[in-house]
Amino acid sequence: MRGRTALVTGASRGIGKAISSKFAELGANVLTPTRNELDLNVDASVDNYISSLDEPVDILVNNAGINPLVEGVKLTDEDLYETVKINLTSPTRLIRGIAPRMVDRQYGRIVNISSIWGSVSKPKRLAYTISKTGLNGMTRAFAVELSQHNVLVNAVAPGFVNTELTRKNLSESEIEQITKGIPLRRLAEPEEIAEVVAFLCSEKNTFTTGQVLLVDGGFSCQ
Repeated sequence: MRGRTALVTGASRGIGKAISSKFAELGANVLTPTRNELDLNVDASVDNYISSLDEPVDILVNNAGINPLVEGVKLTDEDLYETVKINLTSPTRLIRGIAPRMVDRQYGRIVNISSIWGSVSKPKRLAYTISKTGLNGMTRAFAVELSQHNVLVNAVAPGFVNTELTRKNLSESEIEQITKGIPLRRLAEPEEIAEVVAFLCSEKNTFTTGQVLLVDGGFSCQ
């Protein structure tokens, strides 16, 4: 990735931080905007950030997202709209604003961080599943449109990952129970997700596009 410029959203912790660290290790110039610089819940903030870029972006990773845990019948319009805005609409706006310069240079790599909950679901995941299922469809649609310009678009769908947020939301006993349902019998480490993203975003990836790669230790196979 030496000489390439990569933009990674939500890079302050967890998977995003692991991705940005891996990209830097591979020689990329990594842009990791804070929420003050790029607020995905505000259209004008997204548009202003795109306009402020003074260098072309070769690699875009849409990683930032939210996951309100609310039963479907209790989900408010506000929660639904905010989740879709941050997880789907703003990533679409970022691609729409950044991809034209990739097309001009006939090179680009885009990865959207999806989730297993875009393929399967569970209680209290209605808004999240809607947004990630949409993200998977958006990935395929952009891949079809941009592939002729050597701009490859994919999604990576992690399962349960050993992040600070996971440890915050789940007790040790809950995590232990979850791992029993994963064929590999453990959570993924953020660095393992980053390795998959790094391949898809590298020049080694020359023919994979429009795919949603589940990185879940076999969880969705059952």
